[in-house]
Amino acid sequence: MPDHVHLFVRMPIGGIRLQDWMKSLKAVLGKILVNLEYPKPHWQEGFFDHVLRSGESYAEKWAYVRDNPVRAGLVQKSEDWPYQGEIFSIHF
Repeated sequence: MPDHVHLFVRMPIGGIRLQDWMKSLKAVLGKILVNLEYPKPHWQEGFFDHVLRSGESYAEKWAYVRDNPVRAGLVQKSEDWPYQGEIFSIHF
């Protein structure tokens, strides 16, 4: 989406906290955007997270995210949106 991003992240138990990971991600990407001369601000304060508790919940949220560009009128079919996909599958 042009003005926001959806990420599915699985955090290891006892590892880095999600809010610390997001802070680092925003910092790294922010430096890249500055180097590309994109004007600040790049990010809103904070973020919204939603805990997925089952494979069904994952499938529902993935369908919502996948169809976002269609609802926004950016593409006719979700598969036409070039900025989607998985790096790794998350299994329940």
